Amino acid sequence: MWDSVLEFLGTTGFAVLGWKDLIMITVSCVLLYLGIVKKFEPLLLVPIAFGMLLSNLPLGGIMTEHSVVDGKVVPGGLVYYLYQGVKLGIYPPLIFMGVGAMTDFGPLIANPKSLLLGAAAQLGIFLTYLGARALDFDPQAAGSIGIIGGADGPTAIYLTSKLKPELLPAIAIAAYSYMALVPIIQPPIMRLLTTKKERAIVMDQLREVSKTEKVIFPIAVTILVGLLLPSAVPLVGSLMLGNLFRETGVTGRLSDTAQHALINILTIFLGVSVGATASADKFLTPQTLMIIGLGLAAFAVGTAGGVLLGKLMNVISGGKINPLIGSAGVSAVPMAARVSQVEGQRENPNNYLLMHAMGPNVAGVIGSAIAAGVLLAVLG
Repeated sequence: MWDSVLEFLGTTGFAVLGWKDLIMITVSCVLLYLGIVKKFEPLLLVPIAFGMLLSNLPLGGIMTEHSVVDGKVVPGGLVYYLYQGVKLGIYPPLIFMGVGAMTDFGPLIANPKSLLLGAAAQLGIFLTYLGARALDFDPQAAGSIGIIGGADGPTAIYLTSKLKPELLPAIAIAAYSYMALVPIIQPPIMRLLTTKKERAIVMDQLREVSKTEKVIFPIAVTILVGLLLPSAVPLVGSLMLGNLFRETGVTGRLSDTAQHALINILTIFLGVSVGATASADKFLTPQTLMIIGLGLAAFAVGTAGGVLLGKLMNVISGGKINPLIGSAGVSAVPMAARVSQVEGQRENPNNYLLMHAMGPNVAGVIGSAIAAGVLLAVLG
């Protein structure tokens, strides 16, 4: 009987559980805690963390590739097949369609200057690219690392899958983790770069945007970006198609599907499969730690770039622009805009910056997709 017990124990994960596996299981549990208890973007963090947990349970085989043994095909693990949507760049554009269907571009149309703030926040992408090159990363790896600064998980995954697929686990985990941690990372930078008086500035109400403007906008942006930067069409085109579904008034069912069922399903598939790529042998390396550090720097520089341009625009406007909205120029929608709102009300309870911050925020979505297109055109 004892032989049978020992034989059974030898088939369990406990028999081959290593210290690296324990570290990754602990990390995944910490991320689950942040998502469930602290509610840091749980829709992103919970599936990613659980996918990480699954892939680091020894002998689970969820990411095992299919193989051929004695002429017979042995199927791979479930998540391995789900991961093909990430690897082939299918999920990110489809998620962008859902994001477009959920996004109101009205604040951006009402205040076109917001585009400048969204562009300034992409500074982190290109400066980090230069920093990664200085650390001897090749151009494709540096571009993949830099895009983390856009705070846009789907864009980071899409670009990395084209430029440097082997870095996808580290890039994806870093990008989505920093998106989820926006409420922690951004406020100290915002307070450091602004004065109490600047943070208390109350901005004038935005003008009302007509339906015609909202319908023309996604069509015009698609044509302009498509002609200037064809490599950005998959992301920008999908984003604008989803927004067109929202604004036409005649495609309500398509809009509802894109912003609810479709994006929810894709978020589960993408989150779990991205998390599952973070196995101990691939993730616990010096290179991964460097990528995570550079990604944090990219995000911080992007936030600072938006705030600093906001300060400049405030001076030029004669004190009418609250620099806090510049931090929303990163692509984390709508988390970054909410952070601007919270920080503004911290100094002035009657300050309502959310709609003003949504302009740079949605500009950041477009900006990060365009930045990815530029990197893909130059480095791809």
